[in-house]
Amino acid sequence: MKVLLWYLLAVNVLTFIMFNLDKWFATTGGWRISERTLILSCLFGGALGGYLGMRYAHHKTRKAFFSLGVPALGVIQLVLFFWILI
Repeated sequence: MKVLLWYLLAVNVLTFIMFNLDKWFATTGGWRISERTLILSCLFGGALGGYLGMRYAHHKTRKAFFSLGVPALGVIQLVLFFWILI
């Protein structure tokens, strides 16, 4: 169980950083993180970090796939996490 918690913490922190870096790269005209990579990081347990990153950086909030999909993934991941705990 501890390993799962550490994994989830790490992937969510990493996803949060990725969303914020991509926003910074977008505003400075630099290299970008692909949408596929952002979504995959959310799929692999980082939906909460992705959602918080979207809200904090105001990034990808106009895209329906992100603004609806990432919170939906978060709910699914939360239900699965509590199901595993039981």
